[in-house]
Amino acid sequence: MTGDRADFGSLSHALERSAAATPERIAVESGGERIGYGEFAAAARRCAGGLGELGVRRGDRVAVALPNGIAAAVALYGALRAGAAIVPLNPGIKGDKLAAILEDCQAKVLIGTAALAAQLPSARAQPLIVAADGAAPAAHASLDELMRAPERGAQVLEVDLAAVIYTSGSTGVPKGVVLSHRNMAFASASICAYLGMHGDDRILSTLPLSFDYGLYQLLLCAHVGASLLLEPGMGYPGELVRMLHERGVTGLPGVPTLFRVLLSLPGLDKRDWPQLRLITNTGAALSGDTIQSLRRIFPQARLYSMYGLTECKRVSYLPPEELDRRPDSVGIAIPGTEVWIEGERGERLRAGEVGELMVRGPHVMQGYWNAPAATAERLRAGRWPWERVLATGDLFRQDAQGFLYFVGRRDDIIKSRGEKVSPREIENVLLAAPGVLDAAVLGVAHEVLGQAIWAHVSPRPGAALDARELDRFCRERLEPHLVPARFAIHAQLPKSANGKIDKRALAQPLPQPEHDHG
Repeated sequence: MTGDRADFGSLSHALERSAAATPERIAVESGGERIGYGEFAAAARRCAGGLGELGVRRGDRVAVALPNGIAAAVALYGALRAGAAIVPLNPGIKGDKLAAILEDCQAKVLIGTAALAAQLPSARAQPLIVAADGAAPAAHASLDELMRAPERGAQVLEVDLAAVIYTSGSTGVPKGVVLSHRNMAFASASICAYLGMHGDDRILSTLPLSFDYGLYQLLLCAHVGASLLLEPGMGYPGELVRMLHERGVTGLPGVPTLFRVLLSLPGLDKRDWPQLRLITNTGAALSGDTIQSLRRIFPQARLYSMYGLTECKRVSYLPPEELDRRPDSVGIAIPGTEVWIEGERGERLRAGEVGELMVRGPHVMQGYWNAPAATAERLRAGRWPWERVLATGDLFRQDAQGFLYFVGRRDDIIKSRGEKVSPREIENVLLAAPGVLDAAVLGVAHEVLGQAIWAHVSPRPGAALDARELDRFCRERLEPHLVPARFAIHAQLPKSANGKIDKRALAQPLPQPEHDHG
């Protein structure tokens, strides 16, 4: 059941196409296990059958909160094959945030670990639970049980809902970016085109599948029939070096943190890397010295600097041959799309003028889930009555040749470790800590992380605050990448004339290094 006609243009169609062309080629390799494209597609169909038996229907939402591995890849494509929309979530997500997202998108099923399922507050309406690590008291089924179901698949059109991907917003409440199969299949095709990806590629990814940059490594490989070497993270950089050297890796996607860690290892420049042909970076800009080191150690690899956001996946890429001429540029629009800079009155600006970056193309999201006001702010009327273009909220300038240069963000979202971080989400946790009166979270430039998260707090009258206790409090309630690297305790936080915390006054080096927990 390949769905070659009914599912034309969908993400599951791309997987079936690769499975039909090269069934024996490795699709995903992870944790010492591997699965070929033929078996991968069949496993996705069995997973789809199991989800169907649980009552999942076309358009339902299926949340997947699993660590990197073959099981996660099968669960994602199984949900898509069932006609559902995937909701990829960090497996380290905390219970209250998980419950809020599941309730917001009205998820039919959550595929996660037993430990994660146990975190869900019992007072809230719960989805059906599928435990990926054996039976769990709260589970309705195990992933193994789903995989024993007969193969099946729903009819899926390219205009159908494919994913709701939650991303941090300036309000501190995650927003669900709604994407169709057409949005995601087009983005995959466009990225594959400018990277020159093909079926013989072997992509090594440490990026979590819950992060859209990581998720797209799976989608890109399925689109061209390439092999994905999926690692759980970059906890053992020496192992990544071994894999790069021994496993015939041709592509390495990463963020500045990964590249800085790799480059810190001794002996890299003593080895040859004949098969590594492309390196990609997004999430934050690479520093000049990192770029030069990567090019020196991997001279045959083409280095792509890119810019994007979840609302359209990818906006631009810098052709590697332009890196020396335009080291500060994030490049040109990806194939099949258009970008321009607008002023405050909606007028198109001339080369060199700073304004908001606008994006047009089939990759632009459908909107935010259950958030019409936020959708109206981001999606503006396009050239045609039925068309919407994306207002990114980021300030850019564009040179006469069309190359883009990032200037700043209109909101205060922090980019740390390649991921978007909402200061408000962290501030809300800090304000719940015993003795905290005021809290402000800032992003501070950091050569490895892009931006480091710094927290400033002041105590309630008569209370005494301790940075170590605040760190512990945050670690119990926040995902690891959201925990501030440094805490500063002030008698009072500076306020503006209208009584708001003055974050500009706080944007300076911390006065007491003992508050450093990074």
